[in-house]
Amino acid sequence: MLGLNLPIEGSLMKEIPCAVEHPGTRETAQPTPPSHPASLPSESANGPRSGKLIIATVIGLAIGAFFWFDLDAYLTLETVKANRDRLLAFTDEHRAAAVASFIVTYSLVTGLSLPGATILTLMGGFLFGSLWGTVFVNLGATSGATLAFLTARYLLRGWVEERFSQKLGPIQEGFANNAFSYLVTLRLIPLFPFFLVNLVSGLTRVRLGTYVLATALGIVPGSFVYAYAGRQLGTINSLKEIASPNVILAFTLLGLLALVPMLYRRFAGKRVEPVNRTEAPSQPGTKLNASHQPKGSRS
Repeated sequence: MLGLNLPIEGSLMKEIPCAVEHPGTRETAQPTPPSHPASLPSESANGPRSGKLIIATVIGLAIGAFFWFDLDAYLTLETVKANRDRLLAFTDEHRAAAVASFIVTYSLVTGLSLPGATILTLMGGFLFGSLWGTVFVNLGATSGATLAFLTARYLLRGWVEERFSQKLGPIQEGFANNAFSYLVTLRLIPLFPFFLVNLVSGLTRVRLGTYVLATALGIVPGSFVYAYAGRQLGTINSLKEIASPNVILAFTLLGLLALVPMLYRRFAGKRVEPVNRTEAPSQPGTKLNASHQPKGSRS
């Protein structure tokens, strides 16, 4: 590289590099790459991070507002019983709005894992009857459970698999192969918290369609029992009167029945394989039987 002294603005001189060609060679000035390319921000990496941060912030603010304004006080048995006449009057006059408000409220309570789903189920049976109450509860609960499932999968699944992939690998595979039976059992047995099943399922590899179908079917018996009890809302003084030991035992048996197809496939697959009677190939130097000797080898 040579420097040419060119006059600039009269007396100022500036050394400007230029390219010089030699026979067979060519030098061109190239832009200097950044010294630390890995340190530059990545749009693809920052995009998902910012999206997760926004979603987590919105969820945190919603949960905080629920408890800050004491909204949980409206989802108690005493409050519903005290306002039963107003709720019935509103439902009779604005049935479509009452149904839509009920389903949306149920979805938000379930999706944000807030307390009050049991009271809402009783309210559904009280306002809409045991049959339609079960249908509307199922729509709200399944929608909210799907929302919680997708949120947990988007926010936490990558982090969990990145740090615990080796330990959770066999569990993930087993759950994915028998996801429907497992989920129906977890939904039927009331000993497993509903919100916990939603969040944990989002960390697994179960398909969304399987999760939605198993949830919608698995919560039908419990929803019907509570919706049916909601029709006698005036005579109920405690939730323990509904969740009696006999009812819990019945749900547990139903949950165990859901595991029967999975157990059948597991034990039916363990069949004894037939013994392979194929003779081992003869080694060099060993004698062959007369029946296996090639033609022309007999004397």
